[in-house]
Amino acid sequence: GDKLTMNEETVDDALRAMDLLRTIPEIDAKRIFVLGHSQGGYMMPRIAKRATGLAGAIIFAGNTRSLPDLMEAQIPYLASLQPETEASRQQVESTLKQVAKMRTVQAGDPPVMGMPAAYLLDLKGYDPAALMKSTTVPLLILQGERDYQVTLKDFEGWKTALQGRANATFKTYPALNHLFDSGEGKPSPAEYQKPGHVDAQVIADIAVWINKSR
Repeated sequence: GDKLTMNEETVDDALRAMDLLRTIPEIDAKRIFVLGHSQGGYMMPRIAKRATGLAGAIIFAGNTRSLPDLMEAQIPYLASLQPETEASRQQVESTLKQVAKMRTVQAGDPPVMGMPAAYLLDLKGYDPAALMKSTTVPLLILQGERDYQVTLKDFEGWKTALQGRANATFKTYPALNHLFDSGEGKPSPAEYQKPGHVDAQVIADIAVWINKSR
């Protein structure tokens, strides 16, 4: 509805899942980890702030930049993968105008690019890296270097904010894209059409980190 925010979309579900896990006898309630990919990683600081007894958080390609910032980088990049025409140039221009509206939206305004005003206003001034800095939860932050959606710029955002934090581990993977699947050459959405798997090395790294976080 019109009041939807990323909390209802992402954060609340993760917290409810943790509550549910704690009721299952086979689960060690003190060893619950949460992994968030993309938007889940972007919202991980909110999850970590509200969670009780979170053993650790894993961020997969979580952006530290705002949605408009991401889109302003991504839209021209995607356009550059196709031959430029007058129509495509106009399309980019009009889409970027829509993105700019995300920054100036006010309560009661119509949705922008399908996102209600309340949804966008909730994210105004949200700085995930700064919020994560105010938590003490152990962190594993992973990033594919071939990701054109959330990039090394975002990864650097986490690193800069959490510099010197003993319980934060950072790793990038040269061959991996936004889905943590491997590829080569210039990344493009076409890769997402091919069946693939999260890289085995990533899974191994997560398992090692979880076992160390005791």
